[in-house]
Amino acid sequence: MKLCIQSPGALTTVQDLGRWGYQAIGMPVSGAMDAPALLRGNILLGNPDEAAALEVTMMGPSIRFDEGEGAVAITGGDLSPQLNGQSIPNWTVIPVRTGDVLSFGGPKTGCRAYVCVSGGIDVPPVMGSRSTYMKAKIGGFEGRKLQKGDVLNTGVPGAFKAGTACPEALRPGYGASPLRTVLGPQDSYIKPEGIKTFLEAEYRLSASSDRMGSRMEGTAVIEHVKGPDIVSDAIPMGAVQVPGQGLPIVMMADRQTTGGYVKIGVVHALDVARLSQSLPGSPVRFTQISQEEGIELSRAEAKTLSELRAHVANAPAISAASPAPAAAPVVPQSAVSVNAAPQGKSGAMNVTVNGERFFVTWERIE
Repeated sequence: MKLCIQSPGALTTVQDLGRWGYQAIGMPVSGAMDAPALLRGNILLGNPDEAAALEVTMMGPSIRFDEGEGAVAITGGDLSPQLNGQSIPNWTVIPVRTGDVLSFGGPKTGCRAYVCVSGGIDVPPVMGSRSTYMKAKIGGFEGRKLQKGDVLNTGVPGAFKAGTACPEALRPGYGASPLRTVLGPQDSYIKPEGIKTFLEAEYRLSASSDRMGSRMEGTAVIEHVKGPDIVSDAIPMGAVQVPGQGLPIVMMADRQTTGGYVKIGVVHALDVARLSQSLPGSPVRFTQISQEEGIELSRAEAKTLSELRAHVANAPAISAASPAPAAAPVVPQSAVSVNAAPQGKSGAMNVTVNGERFFVTWERIE
């Protein structure tokens, strides 16, 4: 199919699961802000997990489908999707054909929706990903948000069945519960009363938040031991920086690769996705979990995705075409080496980083 953009909406970009493997050379990961939603849309459509979709923010686009037939699944926030002027359900495979028009009435819940299409959005991959990183103008469609008149192609469709829906129990949770956070790596740089403030205060999401970071507003200032600055180190997804003004910033999909502010903790990826669906002014709270509890959350998510795959597989397909195999990402050379390639679902290995040797245990959660 071809997707013809009749109106682009407030901010519509091509995103996938991210540009992993290049942070060592300064390239942010980018990708979907709500990756669990995008992933479920691809599973419903029989796409590869890493297939690209459209990330729609607040006010959605108007899209006309041309030159073929296929299907869409709208996941994430409910922005009131419509096909040819008629409301359609989220989290459901909806067939489309030439001349059909997808549009959005406005946000009901959440602020980001994902237009997943059979075959995925076919744009040239950059460093193994089709995600748009607008600050560097790379990836996606010409490295920018979509504009009126843009035309995007889709890839080879997988097997899908019209009407297949993601059961309510297998969808991401979007409630207002506190963001589950593992303290560290620089929580010792925060005064004990500052840790207490962080875990007890209620903040508000700032209107200045973007794909790079979610800024908090409030009067509960977090006090540092010796100041906010550290020697710059890596910024993981969900890292909570506390700069000089003492208000947290949660690092999101377009986060920088390194930073020099104290990090009080790291929000679990599932709650980073949930935060990405919050509107400016929404209340935000944090709660402490252990690293082991965080791992269990990831295991539970992997189990949920397996259940969804089984649910989809048990439905007869209406398209026998198989998706094209995804190209393996090219990994740049770096100063990191391992003694052997990891195999299986768990194990241990020796890792050498810039001449210093570490013993690492690992587990694959899938």
